[in-house]
Amino acid sequence: MKNDMSTGSSNSSVTWLFKMAWRDGKASSRKLALFMASIVLGIAAVVAIQSFGENLKDNIDLQSKSLMGADFIIDSDNPPNERVQQIIDSLGGADAREIRFSSMAAFLKDGATKLVQVRGIEGDFPFYGELETTPPSAATDFRTRDVALVDATVMAQLKVQPGDSIKIGAVKLPVGGALNSVPGSSSLFSSVAPPVIIPYKYIAESGLVQRGSRIDYEYYFVAEAGTSMEELEERLEPVLDENDADLDTHTSTSERLGRRYENFAKFLNLVAFIALLLGCVGIASAIHIYIKGKLKAVALLKCLGATRKQTFLIYLIQIAGMGFLGGIIGTVTGLLLQGLFPMVLGDFLPFEVEITYSAQPVFLGILLGIFMSLLFAFYPLMGTLYVSPLQTLRVQEKEVAQSRKSAILVSFGIFLFIFLFSYWLLGDLKYAAGFVTGILVTFSILAGIARVFMKLIRKYFPTSWGFASRQSLRNLFRPQNQTLTLVLAIGVGTFLISTLYFTKDLLLAQASIEGKADSPNMILLDVQTTQEEGVASTIRQQGFPLINSIPIVTMRVQNINGVPVNELRKDTTSGINQWVFNHEFRVTYRDSLISSETLKEGRWVSEAKGRKYIPISVSDGFAESAKVGVGDTLGFNIQGVVMSTVVQSVRTVDWARMQLNFSLVFPNGVLEDAPQFRVLTTKVPDDQASAGLQRELVRLFPNISIIDLRQVLTVIGDILDKISLLINFMAFFSIFTGIIVLLGAVRTSKYQRIRESVLLRTLGAKSKQILKIAALEYLYLGALGSLSGIFLSLVSSQLLAWLLFDTRFFPSMVPFIIIFPAITLLVLAIGLGNSIGIIKSPPLEVLRKEAR
Repeated sequence: MKNDMSTGSSNSSVTWLFKMAWRDGKASSRKLALFMASIVLGIAAVVAIQSFGENLKDNIDLQSKSLMGADFIIDSDNPPNERVQQIIDSLGGADAREIRFSSMAAFLKDGATKLVQVRGIEGDFPFYGELETTPPSAATDFRTRDVALVDATVMAQLKVQPGDSIKIGAVKLPVGGALNSVPGSSSLFSSVAPPVIIPYKYIAESGLVQRGSRIDYEYYFVAEAGTSMEELEERLEPVLDENDADLDTHTSTSERLGRRYENFAKFLNLVAFIALLLGCVGIASAIHIYIKGKLKAVALLKCLGATRKQTFLIYLIQIAGMGFLGGIIGTVTGLLLQGLFPMVLGDFLPFEVEITYSAQPVFLGILLGIFMSLLFAFYPLMGTLYVSPLQTLRVQEKEVAQSRKSAILVSFGIFLFIFLFSYWLLGDLKYAAGFVTGILVTFSILAGIARVFMKLIRKYFPTSWGFASRQSLRNLFRPQNQTLTLVLAIGVGTFLISTLYFTKDLLLAQASIEGKADSPNMILLDVQTTQEEGVASTIRQQGFPLINSIPIVTMRVQNINGVPVNELRKDTTSGINQWVFNHEFRVTYRDSLISSETLKEGRWVSEAKGRKYIPISVSDGFAESAKVGVGDTLGFNIQGVVMSTVVQSVRTVDWARMQLNFSLVFPNGVLEDAPQFRVLTTKVPDDQASAGLQRELVRLFPNISIIDLRQVLTVIGDILDKISLLINFMAFFSIFTGIIVLLGAVRTSKYQRIRESVLLRTLGAKSKQILKIAALEYLYLGALGSLSGIFLSLVSSQLLAWLLFDTRFFPSMVPFIIIFPAITLLVLAIGLGNSIGIIKSPPLEVLRKEAR
């Protein structure tokens, strides 16, 4: 009987707690609604990215065969040797084959030229997915009609119509239709070299397969039912690697593609997580002020017999309910927002993403809403435990004493959660620790700036200023001020957006073309040795300078320190990157360093003749991948001739510079007689001159590929614009969260401001003076928060320039000219919007409203 009574009493107590939490929370819902909105925004950002990431992964898995167009591919940079051909034959022969390379194409209607990716296809490729063409019939009959399929964007740009002629090398073909999409082709690469598909038999007739040309030979296979792609890779990959070929299965390709987008999603997740953390800062501040306003109610409950635990649980239940509701709203918002990502990421995805909904993001959003609300509200809530019942009878001006041990435990719990959640997002302990450290440093600096600012104002208070100016400054360090919270909210949001602007400028600056007279902006590739004089003469006749004529020799690594490559492939302990064994290197020879290189180790040798080991210079990237340094030996196979070399120097190469850079550089006096081709560079003043020179060169030398670096830079700029659009979209979550925190802080401190306003008006202050006080206070806060964020982003961007990009940093003025005044004025508008209503109403009316 006693147990039954205890159980009933316990159930009754829990019910009473929930009823009290509901009644009290309903009465205070307006005070907490804005802070729940800040949680909603953060959760919406996290859920949107998580859900889209899940959709992307599922779509890649489902469409892996359609992305490749086959079950697996054997590909090589050279025609297959006897061993590779045996493997192809043992698999029943290729179901389709393709030769692809980049080349200039001429459109004979108006003489326009364009760098394109030529794809000569034989067979019924693709076996999965489809060639999307206009008209649709062109996808299947282009082989029998002997026509070319041209990228739809190129046709639109150059006003090419079906039936017009295209010239590729020595071959002229009518255009059979527009090519909208091709399996295995990314729209990102197509921006530089759009695809043109022709029948396989015309590749040889084009005359473009020459020494030095980058040619891909691909063989497509449809696997028999039940074939294991993993077993196929395990059996064939080592043999193909030894014979300079490669195997790509649809499963391995989808895994690589998934990892590529996963890394970008991780970064966006961190941006969203910062927005969520910012919302939690607002929650902590709101609960701190909210609980202060409830201290008398807590004391009254204790007078009526409520225990410390019960009063604590009443408000804990309130916060949990707010977090649960915020989690639901944020999750639903995030699921709806994910539909925007395919529109922004469309150019980076080789397929259309079908949006579906899964349970994980939903569960994550609701759990985050509850857990983070409770975690960040826990410390302010502990104030209810130390309220005395006597506080119903007296005013307590001092802060309620709290346990230092409890505060440390709560702080530890917060940072532990941030670390574990970031580790879950990144999957790397080092990166997670770096992220948490960065968050701590950023928040600490901003908090430090706010506190120092308050101390300096208090210490050097301008007593000679007018009444309104002095009062606005006092509001920044008065009891229950919002300086710290608002500087954090405004500063972090501004910091994120400013850093993104500065980083984008860094990337563009690295890719930019220098304006010097000797800086080329056009590169001519695949110039045969016999064509060098003719090409150079054509450039000069058009009135442009020949800036460089760079010799290129192709070779492969034969041995490292005397150990053959085939043995090193089998040695899993060597640590040498596999690409070193498989790559066909394009190397040059010259007598000096160029502007994008600096000597890191060793001694530069400008000329070498008659030496057993030829001194060469390698890039630091190659040295790290091949595990070699100064004094190590390398053997290279140059079309059957093995040449022994020794690493004489290691260079640091700025690969981001828009000029030709090389991993391997030989001295003069060694490779002059080796089979080679040339790369020539020139500088043209404008698009019209560029088009004219390209037309003439393609007419005389159809095998030459021409890259206009200004067009490439335009493509890079467009890509960075699209990436920054997406990242800025996520960063604006932080800004909006900061605005919500600002609104909430203003609303939550409204009662105290009402009392101050009434007191000032009772003492004779005019409405204009009170409005000026509020305006100046919010102007200071907006300026301090936004400037702090911008200057902090300047420091972080400078560190990025030094440590990551190794370049000079020239900051954009956009954050100073646009972001700083915009955020300052926004803060001012929000503050004044909240104050005007109070000022316009009579003091007694305002007090009666608040009392009600």
